[in-house]
Amino acid sequence: MLKIIIPTIMLLPTALLSPPKFLWTNTTTHALLIATLSLHWLLPTYYPHKTLTQWTGIDQISSPLLVLCCWLLPLMIMASQNHIQHEPLTRKRIFITTLIMIQPFILLAFSTTELMLFYISFEATLIPTLILITRWGNQPERLSAGIYLLFYTLISSLPLLVTILHLHTQIGTLHLTMLKLAHPLLTNTWTGILSGLALLMAFMVKAPLYGLHLWLPKAHVEAPIAGSMLLAALLLKLGGYGIMRVTLLMGPLSNHLHYPFLTLALWGALMTSSICLRQTDLKSLIAYSSVSHMGLVIAASMIQTHWSFSGAMILMISHGLTSSMLFCLANTNYERTHSRILLLTRGLQPILPLMATWWLLANLTNMALPPTTNLMAELTIMVALFNWSAFTIILTGIATLLTASYTLFMLLMTQRGTLPTHITSIQNSNTREHLLMTLHILPLLLLILKPELISGIYS
Repeated sequence: MLKIIIPTIMLLPTALLSPPKFLWTNTTTHALLIATLSLHWLLPTYYPHKTLTQWTGIDQISSPLLVLCCWLLPLMIMASQNHIQHEPLTRKRIFITTLIMIQPFILLAFSTTELMLFYISFEATLIPTLILITRWGNQPERLSAGIYLLFYTLISSLPLLVTILHLHTQIGTLHLTMLKLAHPLLTNTWTGILSGLALLMAFMVKAPLYGLHLWLPKAHVEAPIAGSMLLAALLLKLGGYGIMRVTLLMGPLSNHLHYPFLTLALWGALMTSSICLRQTDLKSLIAYSSVSHMGLVIAASMIQTHWSFSGAMILMISHGLTSSMLFCLANTNYERTHSRILLLTRGLQPILPLMATWWLLANLTNMALPPTTNLMAELTIMVALFNWSAFTIILTGIATLLTASYTLFMLLMTQRGTLPTHITSIQNSNTREHLLMTLHILPLLLLILKPELISGIYS
């Protein structure tokens, strides 16, 4: 664990002390080396925990997310290069430093085996994200987006802190391995039910569950590209990961407590997919599609079967890479046309033909075309839910249909049609952008060949 965390922390002096000419090169190369080194976490093992220390341990739930986390840092630095290049050197350094500071906290949150440390790192990721949105966002509304993000997360996670402290007084330990032995943690009393609700609530807002999702489209639309990638690919996964960790401990309670969440998650998948069909803002559309995908993850985590956990895990990784790629593509459009409105940025295929290829690939993976891992994940989740209750097939079926519809709508609106008259000259796409897209799509295509690396099921 330390051989990833220490190089990650050493990225800070790299960013602060690199000569101006090599600032981007040094940080990106260093981050890519860390990402390559982290791939060894994916290797199968017979032990429940890899590299177990007193506070951290990597198991099959956390290893894919940890690798995703390391993989996305260099991509975020690469994606931000263009819109930060006109800023003074000091601000460039501060921007890269802010990005790097989030990384150790997310690594800790995904690998910790102790609830209090998890809570601290879960909350600590909020501050750099807030700085990114409020300082480098695009419009003046970024301040209200930051306030939404801050207060939604804080209000929901205060009960979580109280419950964690309550559990500590009850049991005397917050170690996850010990808590699994101290069964049942929460009984069917009012105290137990409210504790269970408090444990889930913080993660439901972070994931986000439909109804508690209003901070997400705002934050996405106002955030710079690195902020959007970070939110979509990593911070939402903290919610899904937390739900998977906590539901395992909740024991007999789950039968009463999970129905409203399941209903909301599946209904939300359907509702947000239909909201996507009438979106005019490209970033907002991708943000709502994240809510719909994470709805499936929440529903799967709630029913707690091996199949559903496996499906949720694969969907989190696939969605992390796909939505991050879609935000990068939306950003390349925005940098050229200075608009996110779909009507004003249509018909770009004849001008940027290679970008159109990336758009096609990203949209096909987003709508879960075979043989992508997205399809495998959605099928696994749908089968697990159908086995749990046959009625869920109606909601998941319609949601899948709508997902395909809005994805095609997004592709056709940005790439096809006549070019708007106000676009007279447009700069060509460059190598950096193509490399960025390649590094997003390549892991997705390679994981199709060996999905058991991220499914948590080793043969």
